[in-house]
Amino acid sequence: MEKVTVSKLWKMKAAGEKIAMVTAYDYPTAMLVERAGLEIILVGDSVGMVVLGYDNPVPVTVEDIIHHTKAVVRGAKAPLVVADMPFMSYHVSREQAVTNAARLIQEGGADAVKLEGGKEVAPTVKALVDVGIPVMAHIGLMPQRASVGGSFKVQGRNADTAAAIVEDAVALGNAGAFSVVLEFVTAEAAEVITKRVEMPTIGIGSGPMCDGQVLVLHDLLGVYDEAPPFARPYADLNGVITNALAEYREDVRSAKYPGEKYTVHMEGAEAKKLKKKRG
Repeated sequence: MEKVTVSKLWKMKAAGEKIAMVTAYDYPTAMLVERAGLEIILVGDSVGMVVLGYDNPVPVTVEDIIHHTKAVVRGAKAPLVVADMPFMSYHVSREQAVTNAARLIQEGGADAVKLEGGKEVAPTVKALVDVGIPVMAHIGLMPQRASVGGSFKVQGRNADTAAAIVEDAVALGNAGAFSVVLEFVTAEAAEVITKRVEMPTIGIGSGPMCDGQVLVLHDLLGVYDEAPPFARPYADLNGVITNALAEYREDVRSAKYPGEKYTVHMEGAEAKKLKKKRG
């Protein structure tokens, strides 16, 4: 699989080919995502909830994202690796945004960064793009904001709110974003945006008309008991892993494991020497 580039993603949209994107946070998972042939890996600030045990993504730092991005880049060479810009890492000033985004590229090894916000962050997007940093935008439900006073609900339920989301998408595209994530947006609004902007749209809970789809890895694999209503579990790793651990526990307690198959021995003569040395 050749390295996925922004240009390839745009060509996929033009050709009507859907784009597959998933989150990953470590080396073995990134390796498996690449083997499966997905185009984009997002090192998301969702790492805070699904890996680090936080209640929301707000505590995640730039250092956290750099750490996990390094591992992902070591495991996957072909997918486009996008690193999330954490809460308050690009809000204070454009200089702050450029500095932190540059760290994700230089230190983390990411190919691009992602940030939340509509037309109000378009100038920040432009500032990043102007210095050569590819930016994926994120509108609709924005978890960072929802975690500090917002709400986790469907966006664009009526014509006015949907039109505002469309305006955000257009502004971000004009600022130079190469793609936009549409999270928990009504399918009708997502369809309008997808047709309106040149850049690929990546949906999460936003219907089938987007140019691609993204899911949080742990939701896709069924690691936790609960997942967002729009996330389809493609496996039940919760059950598989729990059962494997329980079986291991029982085998240890019953001395069935390791057994002869997983045991190594000294050569007979050496074993006899050892016994003599022990007296």
